Amino acid sequence: MLARLLRVYLKPYRAALVVVMIAQALQAGAALYLPSLNADIIDSGVALGDTAYIMRTGGWMLAISVTQIAATVAAVYLGARTAMRLGRELRADLFRKVMDFSAREMARFGAPSLITRTTNDVQQVQMLVLMTLVVLIAAPLMMVGGAAMALRHDLVLSAILLVVLPVMGLFLGLLLRRMHPLFRRMQKAIDAVNRVLREQINGLRVIRAFVREPYESKRFDEVNRSLTRLQLKVGYTFALMFPFVMLVMNVTSVAVIWLGGHRVQAGAMEVGALTAFITYLMLILMSVMMASMMFFFVPRAEACAERIQEVLSAEISVRETAQPIRELPQAGHLAFDDVAFRYQGADAPVLEGVTFQAGPGEVTAVIGATGSGKTTLVGLIARLFDATAGRVLVGGVDVRDLAFEELWGQIGLVPQRPYLFSGTVRDNLRYGKGDASDQEMWEALEVAQVADFVRADAAGLDMEIAAGGANVSGGQRQRLSIARAVIRRPAIYVFDDAFSALDFATDARLREALRPVTKQSSVIIVSQRVGTIMAADRILVLDAGRVVGLGRHAELLETCPTYREIADSQMALGEAP
Repeated sequence: MLARLLRVYLKPYRAALVVVMIAQALQAGAALYLPSLNADIIDSGVALGDTAYIMRTGGWMLAISVTQIAATVAAVYLGARTAMRLGRELRADLFRKVMDFSAREMARFGAPSLITRTTNDVQQVQMLVLMTLVVLIAAPLMMVGGAAMALRHDLVLSAILLVVLPVMGLFLGLLLRRMHPLFRRMQKAIDAVNRVLREQINGLRVIRAFVREPYESKRFDEVNRSLTRLQLKVGYTFALMFPFVMLVMNVTSVAVIWLGGHRVQAGAMEVGALTAFITYLMLILMSVMMASMMFFFVPRAEACAERIQEVLSAEISVRETAQPIRELPQAGHLAFDDVAFRYQGADAPVLEGVTFQAGPGEVTAVIGATGSGKTTLVGLIARLFDATAGRVLVGGVDVRDLAFEELWGQIGLVPQRPYLFSGTVRDNLRYGKGDASDQEMWEALEVAQVADFVRADAAGLDMEIAAGGANVSGGQRQRLSIARAVIRRPAIYVFDDAFSALDFATDARLREALRPVTKQSSVIIVSQRVGTIMAADRILVLDAGRVVGLGRHAELLETCPTYREIADSQMALGEAP
């Protein structure tokens, strides 16, 4: 999986990779040539007292060293730039893929896991590429080249390599086999930490209100300790590598010096050649050690690449057709034709047999008990997911045949949980209409009954809004979200329980202000309050996903027991006229 991912994303940087490999070959060649020159200085210069030879060969060594430095700098610079660009492209593709996800895919992966995959997982793959280009390419060159040069200087001593290298290879292979599953579990543990931390930050008020700090602290401690245990296992396993490699290097050095000393004493080998052989041996073992460092990156990057590929290859359940329709014959019309929806793997449908129509200038309300399918119905209008049976028609066209931009351009959606983005009031309103003027913004704020609140701030439209609207109240967040939909002037307004955080007086004023703005549009209001919807042109009553009533308020009070029960309960509590 990792190799396939890198093959795709490194393809545009083939020229840079070629230059990196050439630079690494140059610096490896220079590093391998220098010990031979040093041996020549010892054997032909120092031993014979030839100062001119020492100066001439030393100058040549200096020139090779400068070449080595230049090649190393070029390899590191190009390698780092390639790795950073690969990370950028991976993050961009993950972001674009997630932006195309429907509610089904979002539920499958979950926001915490998607954040981890886009940040931490990509970073691990990026780090592997960097270390490969900077370290791993040079390591085999040094290993093979060092072995060749060692053989050139002494065949007998080179036999030591036949024992050392297989032993190190076997040990590192066993280490790799153990670490791969640990890294995969560790990435899942990071997901769990992110998930719990995200829930606790978002639900901080609830945690404090119910005095659940000890419980949440214990919950976070559990996932945190689980991650720590896995990291320690990885650390303990990896900690075995360096002592083992150092042990092998030191034992090998002692063996070479002992055997080499005997060969020098016997006249079978020069002192300079022994010095060069020891240097080549150290280069070989150091290259093995550098390659072994990659065993820390490869298993984790492999696990991360699998998780990244899961997202990139995920089948998107809501897709635009090959030749989407971009013109609507009945702008502002909405119709449900025997619509049913069942979540994947669910035993029973959430909606079944839903049929109704809504036209411009009409207000259609949807009411029902919690879990009756109201929000699912709204999601089908905006095509957050597709109906499993029947048709949803916007402008007289099945939403599955419409271009996404055309469909979403027709709808002004205020979701059940309104969300404001970090920035200013102006920035958030321009999500509804990118080129909106200040006058249009103030008009939308007036309709949404939130203009006075914005004017009260010295910055006005440039008032700062925190991520999620955390620095404003629930009612202000809802009204700003309504203003964002109003400024768009869509053909279909969809208010999914968008008045729930408003007091009755503000609710009434807002609905009164909406009438002239929405007179050319269809209005869909999902609400729990009878008082909010009793003036609607039609009221759709849902119970367990089925339509059990359709008509006006007075009519439903007479004919629909479910609606009458809801209205009676709210009247008893003083929540409805």
